[in-house]
Formats: sequence, structure tokens, C-alpha cells
Amino acid sequence: MEKILTPNQATPWGEDEAARFDVANRLFLRLYQSSNLLHKTGTRAVAGFGATTQQWAVLGALARPGSRESGLTVKELIAFLMVSRQNLTAVIDRLVAAGLVERLRASGDGRLRHVRLTAEGARQWDAMGPAIRAYYQAALVAFSTDECVQLFRLLDRLRDSLNQIAEPE
Repeated sequence: MEKILTPNQATPWGEDEAARFDVANRLFLRLYQSSNLLHKTGTRAVAGFGATTQQWAVLGALARPGSRESGLTVKELIAFLMVSRQNLTAVIDRLVAAGLVERLRASGDGRLRHVRLTAEGARQWDAMGPAIRAYYQAALVAFSTDECVQLFRLLDRLRDSLNQIAEPE
């Protein structure tokens, strides 16, 4: 079990704690705003396909080269997308009902289920590609490739720090 740090146990920020707190507060507000806008504008970008950003994320995870053939277990999807089982189950149920993904029993372990794209799901993902590409281009127009890579790495570090203080599922 991971140890959860309380504010009193976290490493102090040093002499200028008030300024660091102000910057942290602004940063987390920007992340919150960006997350809300990502959901709103992302949903609009794939709405023509009847998809939500959550469905987009699941389809994208299953469409990756290492996942496309055999799929992923629900546990692997939860870990990759960093979502709760309850949220993921509802999204998968809707994707199954739409014929875009299927649940399969793993060979050798009937309790273990894999989720993978159906042929229709793969076609849908491929059809969404140009809309997703256009969305990424519009969202990142103000960033160079190097800045995108830098942002990616910084967000990875933040995600890793947040993961250290997250309560286990």
C-alpha cells in the first residue's frame, strides 16, 4: 500500500512558500480549465461519429499497434487510461452496444476478459483519424514540436507525482 503524504509531510517549498503556492494554485487552475476545454472541444471534434472523449480514449487505447489484435484486459485499460472501473465499464458497455468493441474470454483463464476493437470499431477509429488530426493541429497550433515534447515530458512528471499521492483503487 502506498503511503499518502499529507501537506505537513510534503517537502517544504523553501523561503518563498507564498509565491510557490500562488504559482501552484494558478497552474492547477489552468490544468482544470484545460481539462474542461479538452472535454468540451474534443467531444465536438468527434461528435459526428457519435463518440465522446471517453469513447475516443478507449478506442484509441485499443487501436494502438500492441493492442489492436488481442485487445487489453479491463485492468490494463484502467491502468493505461487511469480511470475507475465503474467509469470504464459504462463506456465499454456503450461501445459494445454500438458494435465497436467486444469482450472476449482469455484463453486459459475464463475469468479474465479482454476488450478489443471489432472490425467496425477499427473502421470507425480509422474514419475518426482525420478529425482527430485536425483537432490536434488546431489545439497545438501555438506550439512547436519541441514545445509539445517538453510539455509532454512535464505532464508525465506531474502525472507521476500525482500518482504517488493517489489512493490505491
